[in-house]
This record gives sequence, C-alpha cells and structure tokens, in this order.
Amino acid sequence: MKIYIKNMVCGRCITAVSDIFDKINVDVKSINLGEAETASEISEEKLLLLEKLLEETGFERIKDSSRQLVEKIKNLIITKIRELDIEEDFLLSEFLSNTLHKDYSALSKAFSQNENITLEQFFILQKIEKVKELLLYNEFTLTEIAGKLGYKSVQHLSSQFRSSTGFTPTEFKRLKVHNRKSLDQI
Repeated sequence: MKIYIKNMVCGRCITAVSDIFDKINVDVKSINLGEAETASEISEEKLLLLEKLLEETGFERIKDSSRQLVEKIKNLIITKIRELDIEEDFLLSEFLSNTLHKDYSALSKAFSQNENITLEQFFILQKIEKVKELLLYNEFTLTEIAGKLGYKSVQHLSSQFRSSTGFTPTEFKRLKVHNRKSLDQI
C-alpha cells in the first residue's frame, strides 16, 4: 500500500516517518521523500493513528491524487537543487515532463491550482533558499554557486536574489539575522 506524505523534504524526514511507522508496528517496504510503501494493507484504525502521529510531527497524509502529484513535483525540485548539479541550459519543463511522463502544461496547472504559486516561482524560491544556505556556509564563491544552480551569470543570480529577498547576496551575508525559510514552508 502506498501512502503519500506532505512536507518530507530531507533525509531526517525519512527517518522521522520511519520511526512513526515503527511506533504503530507497520512494516514498510520503502520510504522516500513524499511517500512510503507498506508491506501490506493497513487497518483503518492504524491509518487514523498514522495520520495523527504524522500531523503531530509536522507531516500530513495526502489522499487526493492531484496533491500527490504536486508533492512529487516539489520533491523532485528540492532533490534536484540539493544535488547542486543544474546545468546552465537546464529546463524545468523538460526535466519534470521526462521524469513524471506527463505534459508540462498539465503539471504546471495542477501545481498552480494547489499551491497558489507557479512552478517556476517555486523553483526560483527553492534556488534562492539554497543560495542563502550556501552563502552562510561560505564554502563556495558566488560564481561557483551561480554555476552549480544553473545561473547564466553571477549578475543573473544577484538580480533574482535581490528581487526575492530585497538584498544583494553580499548584503545578505552581512546581516545578523538570516531570514531563511524551511523548504516545506515555500
């Protein structure tokens, strides 16, 4: 049985969800970002308990197929950005269409209807959060960050960063309070 779960954005989320399944004694075949597959069907009683425990931990069971698709899209984007391997000629539309085997316009429409933000806006906001993280870690230069996240130039990254945050990357680094958003809040 597949169970789709909202707000799973990292490896620690997988561990937390795995712990919840262990707590209610449900055998799991696999757990990935956004979904868990159980070894067998789950009783209605255990499903209700699962939903309660997921919600207490900041997750949510997704029952609607449109929401499940949106969660898959989000997880694909988050994973792609986390890998820091976005080519300059990367096309979000091509990536999502090829990965999910669906027409991009249908994916985009479903996403916008469920999230009140376009897919492109979500992708940009995720990249900006990654830029913030990388700036704070101080491991890469701005030029390297731009290259790893598929920006055509440092100026393009800086312009997008400024319009999203109100600061240049350099100004952001100097701030005492770094207003970062958790990935599940974007």
